[in-house]
Amino acid sequence: MNKDWLEKDFYSILGVAKDTNADAIKKKYRSLARELHPDKNPGNAAAEERFKAVSEAYDVLSDTDKRKEYDEARTLFAGGGMRSSPFGSGGGAQYTSGADYSNMFGSSGAGFGDLLGDIFQQRARGGRQTPRGPKKGSDLESELSIGFDAALTGVTVPLRLASDAPCASCRGTGARAGTAPRTCPTCEGAGQVARNAGGFAFAEPCSSCGGRGVVVEDPCPSCRGTGRGTSARTVQARIPAGVKDNARIRLKGKGAPGERGGVSGDLYVIVHVESHPVFGRSGDNLTVTVPISFAEAALGAAIVVPTTAGTVTLKVPAGTASGRTFRVRGKGVPTKDGAGDLMVTVNVLVPVEMSDEARAALEAYASLSDNVDPRKDLLAAAKAGE
Repeated sequence: MNKDWLEKDFYSILGVAKDTNADAIKKKYRSLARELHPDKNPGNAAAEERFKAVSEAYDVLSDTDKRKEYDEARTLFAGGGMRSSPFGSGGGAQYTSGADYSNMFGSSGAGFGDLLGDIFQQRARGGRQTPRGPKKGSDLESELSIGFDAALTGVTVPLRLASDAPCASCRGTGARAGTAPRTCPTCEGAGQVARNAGGFAFAEPCSSCGGRGVVVEDPCPSCRGTGRGTSARTVQARIPAGVKDNARIRLKGKGAPGERGGVSGDLYVIVHVESHPVFGRSGDNLTVTVPISFAEAALGAAIVVPTTAGTVTLKVPAGTASGRTFRVRGKGVPTKDGAGDLMVTVNVLVPVEMSDEARAALEAYASLSDNVDPRKDLLAAAKAGE
């Protein structure tokens, strides 16, 4: 866990309640990100800082494990972390929570007491805190819209991203060029201090250095000593063939740059697929409605049907009813195992205007089929149900 989290109320930063669900948090973040994005607020330092704070808050609260760890740690430290033993002073101290905080602040395998012990031992030895290791960059999220055909074949789309990154001027040190930060004299580089609270002590971020372990005496004018800046860059996002509407695609290593040599985070792209004037989609199948004439439906015919890659010929048997669906195999959405199917629904058209000859022929047909009542079975069923 990042100890800086303890000083930040990520729920307040996003403007949501602590019990807000993941979907509502995502919706709130997207709204704030669009409002505060650096491209929309050029030269606005306040909006830039707010954008970075909102991004950091969302990075924690959108991750189930990070959010749980953050909530537990905030609860632990807000309540003092430990309470006195009911067995007297000889009983030591007990945690008020059953949660496992052995990995707090990244102290792999070390308990809470070990964390405090390390601080005091370093001071007794006059040593310095080992520099913090690499930190993975934050995950980012973006949205894009692509055409229906592009979703079927796959496409590479350039995305312009803005994210938190080491300051380009000071390379993340926070110090003006030609100078360097010095070890914090209060915590001696540990980034944490021990505070006495009712007979026991627990660690908290050092107020002198903000938990960084170093003090910047001559701040970098670009980042004002924070060591962080905004990275604006364009990445090429490869959208695979057959992607569905609202799919969430992970692009590994395309997120925010890491700190202290850490790897970059991941980029998650939400894809919106535009509709098509002719084709629809049902899973891996494509759908299309094709008009046919009354004569084709009654007598049967071979009709030409459009596909996304050309045309195919479909045999319509005699006596086909309007609304019947035929399957053309392998003409649907591309998949890893081949392709889905094209589902063709025929719609029998009733002529609005007819020539005198056509009308005479149709009337002759009607007279020859006077003994056929298409509603016979319907009326019989209705009568039986009375």
